[in-house]
Amino acid sequence: MKTELTVVVPVYNEEACIRDVLSKWVRELRHLRIAFQIIALNDGSKDQTGKILDQTAVELPEIIAVNKTNSGHGSTILTGYRRACQESPWIFQVDSDDEMGPESFYKLWNERENYDFLLGCRDQRRQPLSRKIISWISRSVIRVFYGFRIWDVNSPYRLFRTEAFKDILSRIPEDTFAPNLILSGFCSVKKLRVLELPVPQADRKTGEVSIKKWKLLKASMKSFLQTIAFRPHIR
Repeated sequence: MKTELTVVVPVYNEEACIRDVLSKWVRELRHLRIAFQIIALNDGSKDQTGKILDQTAVELPEIIAVNKTNSGHGSTILTGYRRACQESPWIFQVDSDDEMGPESFYKLWNERENYDFLLGCRDQRRQPLSRKIISWISRSVIRVFYGFRIWDVNSPYRLFRTEAFKDILSRIPEDTFAPNLILSGFCSVKKLRVLELPVPQADRKTGEVSIKKWKLLKASMKSFLQTIAFRPHIR
């Protein structure tokens, strides 16, 4: 049976929480009576994430576990998106760190028929100064080169209509560090129907962010340059 929704979850070194995170999403989506599947992509984790993910997929049939060599967060998301395009009319992406939970998903799902792109804008978010600067630059890049219609341009809580994004997802380069930035910019250029709703963001309870300090700044600069370079490819 064709699903209504495919959830894409990139995963890296989340052995402490991945089972609970996926279980919560399954319970909530079942409660909402959605025909769904969750594609959880293990991006070459160095801990027991892959093993736990495989076990969880046996216990919860809606979960599809994909264990892959490490290629980075952006490439992993693109892999999930491209597979999801073949599966469902709606795609949702969320990170595996449990900072943004399933409790608010219904807000986006209930509004989907009137929009092409629905974004959970991170509410109650606490960031160090370095990440605040990066968020500001991200918005500025999208504003200048794509047009400003979205505030939380890189939010990892996004629901979108497959048909509206299928072509662009096939053309974004595989090594793109932050494809979600390009997707947000694409919405502005194409004047798609967009809705942003506040979704609470909690502090990470387990593990740690995979990119920190100067590596984060270096990676962010790469993503900004890639996002700018891709702009001429959107007509």
